[in-house]
Amino acid sequence: MNDKAAAYATSILICAVAIGLAFVVSGDSVEAAGLPAIVWCAIAAVGINLAVFVPSWLLRSEKFYDLTGSITYISTTVLALVLGNRDEATSWIMAVLIIVWAGRLGSFLFRRILADGFDRRFNKIKVNPALLMRTWALQGLWVALTALAAWTAMTSTDEAPFGVFTIVGLVVWVIGFGIEVRADSEKAHFRADPANDGRFISTGIWAWSRHPNYFGEIMLWVGMAIIAVPAFDGAEFVALISPVFVWLLLTRVSGVPMLERVGKKRWGDDPEYAEYCASTPVVMMRPPRR
Repeated sequence: MNDKAAAYATSILICAVAIGLAFVVSGDSVEAAGLPAIVWCAIAAVGINLAVFVPSWLLRSEKFYDLTGSITYISTTVLALVLGNRDEATSWIMAVLIIVWAGRLGSFLFRRILADGFDRRFNKIKVNPALLMRTWALQGLWVALTALAAWTAMTSTDEAPFGVFTIVGLVVWVIGFGIEVRADSEKAHFRADPANDGRFISTGIWAWSRHPNYFGEIMLWVGMAIIAVPAFDGAEFVALISPVFVWLLLTRVSGVPMLERVGKKRWGDDPEYAEYCASTPVVMMRPPRR
């Protein structure tokens, strides 16, 4: 099997994993048109991204990648809410939290790529249809696995009553969201200052962690899982893979490893950068050492 065929096969496998996991946690999911509602959400997640892959390849453009991811989160979460036909507070809370997070992050990333003009991650990918398709399929998987805990609770016949878990989860989510927003804002302002051209950010919340935005994102999805867990029963607990997946993705796959390589390439010979790396946690946050 050549590389192109392997990439296409991987895309199919990725879609199958997203839909298969939805089936695994669907034991108590309400049904719609002969399928569990949560499975329809997973199908929609990969379907939207594979559909947008087509114009992305034709235009050789990655500009709508992150925006499409956010639209996928919002549309599939609304689908879960509608198919689940839920009226309890926790389902609406989870839906609103996902929509707020996705809307904020998607618009932020879309404005950034419009300002930058390109995304270096796609330099080689966007000219190869097999690799580009795999990348869009991966985004569908990202949405499906990240939102799995919330979708499971929203479509389950067992309700997640408003209580201690809801309050604790909300507090965790709000703190994580606040950290992510502040980290993105500080870095955007840092990059906008011409005096900082070619420099790395190590001030503000970035003195507490080298990747505080990722810490915030992991934290908010942990909060989401805490809100959802009272509705789980049996195989539905597999949906707790959501925050674990986010942690693995950001710290072991596409987030931290890539940015750390870029940082070492740019500032590896800078003593100040070496000191920053030695004294600042990679993801976890702690007050800067005096």
